[in-house]
Amino acid sequence: MTVSQASHAPFDGSAARQLEPRFAADDFFDQQPTSSTALPDPRPLIENLTRCVIEILAGARELDQIARWLTDDVYRHLLKRVVISSRARQAKGAQALRPTFAIGSVIVCEPRDGIVEATVVVRGRARVRAVALRLEGLDRRWRATAIHVL
Repeated sequence: MTVSQASHAPFDGSAARQLEPRFAADDFFDQQPTSSTALPDPRPLIENLTRCVIEILAGARELDQIARWLTDDVYRHLLKRVVISSRARQAKGAQALRPTFAIGSVIVCEPRDGIVEATVVVRGRARVRAVALRLEGLDRRWRATAIHVL
């Protein structure tokens, strides 16, 4: 087969299908971890997320307001809690009110570079609660990968 004959041969794409990619797409397009040194102090975010989560569960704030700081799993978990809280308020005939509370002690630890875990004590009128958070540096910002209100 000469060069001119090879250039006129029909292209079926079989050779291209046999090639394997040189890289995994998730390695480049998935969330990228970020070092703690490249991120701001997490303490203000911890306190603000705690405040917002308590208000969201009380029905005084929308969950979408903090969605950019949450991973998808945390968003779905909080959404379930919001639905349960809303149904409980409807069953009692209570309205959603902005809760009165104060942020107490905040304990922050860094188990690994780019990961921060914190416990925040929240003092309300009727009871004291604890909020446990885990923040990870993803795509050059802190994102909550776990939030639990106890």
